[in-house]
Amino acid sequence: MTTHEVGFAESVLPRLTSAGACSRAMEQQCILSVIVPVARDETHWRALLDDLANLPAASEVILVRAGPDELSLPGKSSWPAGNLVAQIESAPGRARQMNVGARHARGRWLWFLHADTRLPLPALVALNAFLACGHEALGWFDLRFRDDGPALTCLNARAARWRSRWLGLPFGDQGFVIPARAFAQLGSYDETVRYGEDHLLVWAAHAKRLPVHRIGATILTSARKYAARGWMRTTLRHLTLTLHQALPAWWRMRRRLRH
Repeated sequence: MTTHEVGFAESVLPRLTSAGACSRAMEQQCILSVIVPVARDETHWRALLDDLANLPAASEVILVRAGPDELSLPGKSSWPAGNLVAQIESAPGRARQMNVGARHARGRWLWFLHADTRLPLPALVALNAFLACGHEALGWFDLRFRDDGPALTCLNARAARWRSRWLGLPFGDQGFVIPARAFAQLGSYDETVRYGEDHLLVWAAHAKRLPVHRIGATILTSARKYAARGWMRTTLRHLTLTLHQALPAWWRMRRRLRH
């Protein structure tokens, strides 16, 4: 494993939240680790890093690249002191990369973000409030698609909102925030499945009676796969794969809770 680190400055975010919401002592104890799996030839993480410059103090960002080629990280002059951005190497596979990042994380809290996520400032304010309250829960954000795909993705965003709020099944592009201890108790991400490691983590949380908590702010994700593969085809494929995975997971959870 190779690691490259640069320091970054004190966040402006605490100035945007209410005074006393999170004391300096708590910030030192409640470190946040942001884990971002980066696929080969992925470039969207650079814009995400710009958004993450407003993280709460005592945070770190871990970029987990799928291969030996180092990412070109910003220099020290681009970040104030107090937080950290690092990169590590992993074998390819999003579940594997996120688990590697979690093992290297120092934070009490883990925040898993896809590389093409964008973070409006209100989302970071809501995150800070969620951490300050100390919820022992798996937190998630509402989702909105960027304008790099079909306009019909607004329907997918509405469906994601309904699925998350009423079925308790958010997906990984909704930015899971979870205590590191709870993540370990859930068994981390399942590296044996070809897809849906995020979906299975939520089912594991339900089985362990870990609350799945709406943070109450919106993050953005790319709609490029809908543009590349077609809206109808991509939507139907996601629905089919979700149902194929959800029914066995629901049955296993039901049996476990009965015992």
